[in-house]
Parts: sequence; structure tokens; C-alpha cells
Amino acid sequence: MRRAVVNSLGSPLTFSIESTELPAPSRGEVLLRCEATALGFVDGLIVQGRYQIKPEFPYVPGGEIVGTIEAIGEGVTTLAVGQRIAVWQFGGGLAEFAVAAAKDATVVPDGLAAEVASAVLVDYLTAYYALKVRGVLRRDETVLVLGAAGGVGQAAIQIAHLQGARVIAVVSSAAKAARVSELGVGHVVVHTPDSITLREQLRTIGVDGSIDVVVDPVGGADFESVFRTLTKGGRHLVIGFAAGAIPTLPVNLALLKSASLVGVDVRYFVNSNPDDALAVTRIIFQHLVDGHLKPPVRQSYALQEAEAAFAALADRERIGKVVVTP
Repeated sequence: MRRAVVNSLGSPLTFSIESTELPAPSRGEVLLRCEATALGFVDGLIVQGRYQIKPEFPYVPGGEIVGTIEAIGEGVTTLAVGQRIAVWQFGGGLAEFAVAAAKDATVVPDGLAAEVASAVLVDYLTAYYALKVRGVLRRDETVLVLGAAGGVGQAAIQIAHLQGARVIAVVSSAAKAARVSELGVGHVVVHTPDSITLREQLRTIGVDGSIDVVVDPVGGADFESVFRTLTKGGRHLVIGFAAGAIPTLPVNLALLKSASLVGVDVRYFVNSNPDDALAVTRIIFQHLVDGHLKPPVRQSYALQEAEAAFAALADRERIGKVVVTP
């Protein structure tokens, strides 16, 4: 089989397309023929050597995998050869075949394309866990989504709408504003480094101090001003730090507002409540099949275009999810 591997981390990132023997599934594992593997923010951190877990070499990136089961290992009783499944794991997806733990697999329903299933696997799970579980979002509440054109942002917009919430989206360009407007957002704020503070921009549309939930995969310089926009009992959901800087917050603000700063670690959810995480993934897949959720815009690459795929992943102006199809 062919696979894309790296033997060092950092820049410049160099891939080799190599041929190797087909792996055999061990006990509790399945062998799948990869149909689509989506790349996410964490994949970029891993290959740049900026993730807390360092891979062994040769390393095959890509952990958001959809494929068809070709063989099953001893002890696997819940899956069968020929089923299409989705798994999220630490790499292995930029290959024609991959081995995965059966316990981590979600069956992909008929009618859902492999590219779509892989593209939503982590981002939509993260948004659902953030809003429904950690944020306890209620109908008619107002949600502020930062980084709204990103994968988690687009998912959060739609899941908030499904819950009957109002959404305000924050993006960094007119092109990104056009994309999130297609998702039915009432207010889209274009915020750039040259803008007035984000809080001042929100004040101009009359929502300062009335935000119930903030979905924040960005962090950065506006963190405190965004927290100040919360209403009493508001929840600021910390998902990541795409801006690079990890901000600080005067903790008296939480007291004065009776507001909560809530960490959202979807990996913890998957590891501590695996059955719940798989159930949420099934719900998301069914919403996509039923048309209640829209799939993200996708940029597709072939296996031999792995370097270009990771270059696109690093492009801050990119809109949509990067997907590699072997």
C-alpha cells in the first residue's frame, strides 16, 4: 500500500510517498481502506512539532478517517467487513489502508459521503460538546461565535440554530463573512487588527452585555473584552487559541458577572465518555443525512499532494476543511 510519511517535524515540511506492506489488525482492531481523511488544527501542530505529544517516525499524519472495513481482528464482534466507519485517532490516515481500534468506530450511514463524514468528525463533535454539554445552551439564548468561518465555528453556528438560539458571528474578512452569512446568521461582524475593539463593535449592534454563550476557538487580544460582553450567568467556552497568544483574565470579572469560564477539551470527552461521544457522532451524521446540518466547504487533495494539503491547512485565509482522498 502507499502512504505519506514524514521523518522530521517543523519547517520545511517534507513528505515521502512510500510503499509498504499491508498492516494486519491486532485484537480489537479493524483494517480499513481509507476513503477520506480530514486534516484539522491539531494535525498542523503535530507536524510542526508544537503539539504536546510527539509522534514516532516514520509518522503518517491524519487522524479524522473514513473508510471501509477490509478485515477484522480477533475479538471484534460489533463490526463486519464491508461496513463504512469513521474513526478519530493519532495519525495513520494519509494512506491507502489504516488500522483502527474497533471501539472508536462509528458506522457511517448510507447517503453520507466519505469526504463529508471525515470533514465533520471532530469539528462538529467539538461544537456539539461545547454548546450542549459544557455550555448547556438553552433556546432563545444569544451565542457569540468567534472564528466563525473555521470548522468549529461553522459547526457551532448550525448547532446553535438547531437549539433555537440566536447567533452573532465574528470573522476576519469579507470573504469569510459571505460564507457564514450563507448559514443564516443574523449579525456578522468583520473584526481585523485595524478595527476598534470587538466589544465596541458589538456595542454598535446593541449586544454588549447580553451575550449568553461565547464559542471561542481563538483566544488572543480580545479575550477580556469579549468576556465583558457576557450577561449575568453567561458562559465563555474556551476551545483553543488559534490567534497564538494565550490570554489572561482578571478573575473578579467572573464574580461581578456571575459568569463562567469553561474549558472545552473534546479529547477528554471522547476518552472519559466514549459511548456518549459515539452517540453524539451518530446524531451529527443523521442530522447531515436529514439535511438539518450543512456539510462544510471542502478543499480536496490526493495522497501525493500531502504537502499542498498541509500548506492549505496553514493558510489563515482558507475557508473550509482540508480533506485528503487516497
